[in-house]
Amino acid sequence: MANTKDIRNVCILGHGDSGKTSLAEAMLFFTKNSDRHGKVSEGNTVSDYDPEEIRRLFSIQTSLLSFEYKKVKINLLDTPGFFDFAGEVKQAVRVADCSLIVINAKSGVDVGTEFAFDYSNEVNIPKALFINKLDEENANFEDIFTEAREKFGVAVCPIFVPFIENHKTAGYVDLLKSKYFTPDKGGVMKEGEVPAAFQSKVEEYKQMLFESLAETSEELMEKYFGGESFTDAETETALNAGIKGGNIIPIFSGSATTLTGIEYLTDSIAKYFPNPLDKVSEKVYDDEEKVVSVKIEETGNTSIFVFKTVADPFVGKMSYFKVMNGTLKRDMLLKNLKTGQSEKFAHLYVLRGKKQTEVDELVCGDIGVTAKLSATNTNDTLTTSGNSEYVKISYPEPFLTYAIIPKAKGDEDKISTNIARLLEEDLTVRYENNAETHQILLSGLGEMHIDVITSKLKNRYGVSVEFSIPRMAYRETIKKKIDVEGKHKKQSGGHGQYGHVKITFEPCDENPGLTFTESIFGGSVPKSYHPAVEKGLLECMSKGVLAGFPVVNLKANLYDGSYHDVDSNELSFKLAARLAFLQLTGAAPIILEPVGELKVIIPESIVGDAMGDLNKRRGRVMGLNPHESKKGYTVIDAEVPMSEMQTYAIQLRAMTQGRGNYEFRFVRYEELPATLSPKVIEEAKKNAAAEEE
Repeated sequence: MANTKDIRNVCILGHGDSGKTSLAEAMLFFTKNSDRHGKVSEGNTVSDYDPEEIRRLFSIQTSLLSFEYKKVKINLLDTPGFFDFAGEVKQAVRVADCSLIVINAKSGVDVGTEFAFDYSNEVNIPKALFINKLDEENANFEDIFTEAREKFGVAVCPIFVPFIENHKTAGYVDLLKSKYFTPDKGGVMKEGEVPAAFQSKVEEYKQMLFESLAETSEELMEKYFGGESFTDAETETALNAGIKGGNIIPIFSGSATTLTGIEYLTDSIAKYFPNPLDKVSEKVYDDEEKVVSVKIEETGNTSIFVFKTVADPFVGKMSYFKVMNGTLKRDMLLKNLKTGQSEKFAHLYVLRGKKQTEVDELVCGDIGVTAKLSATNTNDTLTTSGNSEYVKISYPEPFLTYAIIPKAKGDEDKISTNIARLLEEDLTVRYENNAETHQILLSGLGEMHIDVITSKLKNRYGVSVEFSIPRMAYRETIKKKIDVEGKHKKQSGGHGQYGHVKITFEPCDENPGLTFTESIFGGSVPKSYHPAVEKGLLECMSKGVLAGFPVVNLKANLYDGSYHDVDSNELSFKLAARLAFLQLTGAAPIILEPVGELKVIIPESIVGDAMGDLNKRRGRVMGLNPHESKKGYTVIDAEVPMSEMQTYAIQLRAMTQGRGNYEFRFVRYEELPATLSPKVIEEAKKNAAAEEE
């Protein structure tokens, strides 16, 4: 069992198609921890083992790949590159001690690269870069390096760089030891002389690197300016300190396909990347819910943090966790600080893809899995003592919503039951059975995200669904005052029914519901029937006279009427009130639409396009300000009708190439333009007719 100082928790991040999973597979194969060099295109990787991933040929969840190399335990967290699965990335960076950001040597610094830096910075973990696919023609390391330095600062330092000749990578230079290597079969490198044509560039790169190394201590700074060389031990110590402190973001390079540079990268992870104790402290919530730091204690009380849950249809719920403090041993009892319940850890596993290896204990900083924790979910803290919960993962909110309809009648309950299981493993999904619109609503981060969720529903639980655009929860009200009369009279032998009311209706902005008053003189309608009139009106307000939407902001004053000594009763006055209500067609009824408050964060370069798009959506821009912390980004504050925002997530992503994001919250109802009312009314009547069938 590895000691904490010999553990490396590394999350692999990057844009889609940069080769993250291929890099993880290359590391497993080269270190002989896998008997085959898995390829994403063939669906045979250790990392992408979920049936959905094999079918789609890309990652949709974070997988854990644990292996040992030169007496160091490396826990790789291979994350998805598509933005729809950002929640999985957030989980990985929360428990990683360093991120390895993969960049495609042909496409360069992509949007996903920028997000990878953002995610790493949010949790304040060190970063390293790997330029992948340098075996392909027209790969351009120098341009990518320059762009990375411009975007992410001078902390970006070359470590292992390619020599490109005639548009092909001919060899690599280890700048730390000034050694030149040419690729051989199976990732093995042959040592040789640095080509003369590359000498000046190597010296330029070395100057950048050793200047950064020198800045890690005063002693090295003196040696650097004195022209003295660093010893290997000094270099290694300085690089480790620089990475750990975030002052150095090393760039490695190679090819996951040909295994070139994989040995050097893996060696560097083992030698230079931080271990869990280098973090020194962890963030927790104190008694006042403020975030404070607590020291990580390798031999302290046992505490774990659950960062991921998988709803396995065969094994049951699997909880992925990091041991944040102390050592977790098999059969230990830990208390869940959220639920207050104690959980027994009957089995502990380490994972390499889907392969489980049972272990007796996991030391501080290690990552493992257990099954069947009955009262534990993602973001929970479990401990042997103490009451401080670890800071939770902050997930992106889903705003793309579709209504889902079961293909088979009677499957509504199956949808609810099985989506609840999927919600346990994906906290970026929202599910609602909307009582007002009578629709099942599913919200996700994008179309692909929702497609994956519904595919899981079908393939895991046998429930097939179709999509439709959700109905809007409109409202109705009136614009003018009206005086009406309602008389209900029915005679059918014996006691009849008689109720007669005169009511004034008018708009009322002070109260969103019904404001009911009475001003009857002389007892024309006895007080005992007044509640029945009010109740009748309240029942009617659930369906307005225009399109059947709920009525709001209504004032009703009962000022006259009549009754019969024998035939009058509460039901008669309720029905009379209903007849009066139906005459609101003469009070200039209108439809109100829900309007939301929108906050969009976008690059400055496309503000004009975004404003034009909001105008088309009948939006009102309320403010335009530079982003507080994100350089080159602008925040647009606007108010937009909710009906115009149903596919905004898709359009914004296309408009900004994935760089834009937004928040949208309902704020109030406003009058729907008269030109749009007929279409809304017609659609409402169609829906009502369909529900009656």
